[in-house]
Amino acid sequence: MPGVDPDFEMIQGAEGVQLRVAVGGQGPLCVLVHGWPESWYSWRHQIPALIAAGYRVAVPDGRGFGGSDKPSEVADYRMELLTADLLALIEHFGEQQVVLIGHDWGAPVVWHTALRYPERVRAVVGMSVPYLGRGKRPQIETLRHLYRDRFFYQLYFEQPGLAELELDQDVRRSLQWLYFGGSAAGRDLQFLTGAQGREQAGLFVGLPDVVPEVPFMSESDLLYYVEQFRPGGFGSSLNRYRNSERDWQWAGTFDSSLISQPALFIAGEHDEVLRFAPGVRLDERMEPYFRDLRARHLVPEAGHWVQQEQPEWVNRYLLSFLQEISAPVV
Repeated sequence: MPGVDPDFEMIQGAEGVQLRVAVGGQGPLCVLVHGWPESWYSWRHQIPALIAAGYRVAVPDGRGFGGSDKPSEVADYRMELLTADLLALIEHFGEQQVVLIGHDWGAPVVWHTALRYPERVRAVVGMSVPYLGRGKRPQIETLRHLYRDRFFYQLYFEQPGLAELELDQDVRRSLQWLYFGGSAAGRDLQFLTGAQGREQAGLFVGLPDVVPEVPFMSESDLLYYVEQFRPGGFGSSLNRYRNSERDWQWAGTFDSSLISQPALFIAGEHDEVLRFAPGVRLDERMEPYFRDLRARHLVPEAGHWVQQEQPEWVNRYLLSFLQEISAPVV
């Protein structure tokens, strides 16, 4: 496969789900958790850098993605089970504590794993999606209000079968538009948060037939992702978006909890996620929910796919943070 060639293991996650995990290196364990629509391969630039720095890495395909099992029920993708999957992975590798690193949907997964299993998480890094506490209502309700007269992709994803019908028609085209549109190069499109009157129109309505090349991917990179999604389509991965109410109810356990571990946040300066609430920079509101947030880094000339668009910046921030938390207390 292109770029990086790790070993793979199949491990058992929560409720018997089998997870494919890319593994490599020796030393303290770092677990890297991808988002949508991605796979372990999204960390191809970080895996060799972490191994070279003396860390062991474990990089799962999340349930519903790539070489991992794809359960059929929406509830099989609730946050409670995703955090339990990470605990199972930690125990499989015989580690008492690990560093968790997550991007996109992987960020909420690592934030909540740090809250649920604080004794098993040495430190936590989230990329793109800030942690802002539980909120007074499920996130999807807030989004329905904010985008009541405009298209918003997560509202479009809510109804099972609708978005996958569009996305599955041409897997390569869908992925290429998603990766380009979420990048710094595609920031002017803003097709995730479209114009009025497009509430159910679809992600790619009005876009050109010819998709621009994704600037941070080679042809072989793109084809690898296509191979991960084409056999089963997008349906199982989209189920993650359909658990907002379940996740909110479950997160009531952590209502007054702060993330206590050393933490780091990284995002691209052009990441649309940071501006999902009009007039608000979401990452600027993180500090009250952490006891030890070491830094917030906005990476120049990067959009949503920050660790792929600007891997040198991201690797520098990650290795500096890991070195800092490993230094002896004087």
